[in-house]
Amino acid sequence: MSKVKKTQILSFFAGSGFLDLGFEEAGFDICYVNEFYEPFLNAYKFARNKMGKKLPKYGFFCGSIDDCFNGKEYRNLQEIIKKEKRPENNSLIGFIGGPPCPDFSIGGKNRGRNGDNGKLSQSYIDLICKLNPDFFIFENVKGLYRTLKHREFFDILKKQLENNEYILTEKLINALEYGVPQNRDRIILFGIKKNILKNNSISDFNWDKSIVYSKQEISSFKWPDIGKTDYDINTPKELTIEYWFNKNDVLNHPNMVHVFKAKAGLDKFKTILEGDNKRKSFKRLHRYKFSPTAAYGNNEVHIHPTEPRRITVAEALAIQSLPPNFYLPENMTLTNMFKTIGNGVPFLAAKGVADSVNDFFEKITKPQKTDKSN
Repeated sequence: MSKVKKTQILSFFAGSGFLDLGFEEAGFDICYVNEFYEPFLNAYKFARNKMGKKLPKYGFFCGSIDDCFNGKEYRNLQEIIKKEKRPENNSLIGFIGGPPCPDFSIGGKNRGRNGDNGKLSQSYIDLICKLNPDFFIFENVKGLYRTLKHREFFDILKKQLENNEYILTEKLINALEYGVPQNRDRIILFGIKKNILKNNSISDFNWDKSIVYSKQEISSFKWPDIGKTDYDINTPKELTIEYWFNKNDVLNHPNMVHVFKAKAGLDKFKTILEGDNKRKSFKRLHRYKFSPTAAYGNNEVHIHPTEPRRITVAEALAIQSLPPNFYLPENMTLTNMFKTIGNGVPFLAAKGVADSVNDFFEKITKPQKTDKSN
């Protein structure tokens, strides 16, 4: 999709760049990348190099978002925005980011706004209000949206943004809607400055621009029961594990060799039925169904559908709908590989959100027809 007006994206909490890659594929320019954890940032650089992607114009910053409020890095961000706003560039400036979310996750620490990670959501919103990009994307877990005490904090953040002249729209999306083989809910908040919106309405923002299957359709399909291997031909194969493992040719993927070897529990790997993912840990995937949320930290173990082993990094990347030419450096630790995969926004969901943003800008920047009747 082509852009009507040049748009520059500054990415925060970038991880290994799944959200960024979706925006790049939708036609946006990622001009600045911030990530606190160096192994993730190194993986970002490695993956982009292997994919032949250009480097961000203003480079990478390895540091906390709180470091962006003071000194050299704050002046750098001010200069980037000032430069891109000059008449010869005339760019729209956007921030995208998904602050770490364990403190809002239903299955996480649940410390909310006062947790070490929860505070980073406030920092991101504060930075937006201080630097005033033309628009932004804020991504987080559904717990921030659905849990009462966290929802109160979310509403406070939105009020702060509205007080700083942003018009907002939000949606709880599920990765399955965009063709990702993974049941993963996320709240996405989009904001745009009133002066950019002008006389247009935020109601023109079409969240469903790239929806492939509605939630109602997905729930209506006849998915196989636990332990059953029959496949209903009316079920979309594009949402199944087997389809994506084949699509990404995982057997020949560079990260196929990267897998945690079982030191204990091997007997359990052999006895759990295909598709039995109801327990907190030791969840076996099903060939002909989608995966539960890609969360590979702590005690959560996802087992291959038919083999007595954990899934590999290559298979986890496929579940996140990454292109087959995306892979992680072999010198990255297994823990960091699975952590960055679990933290990332599924690629096709990221691209779907970016397509909605692009579509919206096409609508609001389209030249108005003049009345020639006079």
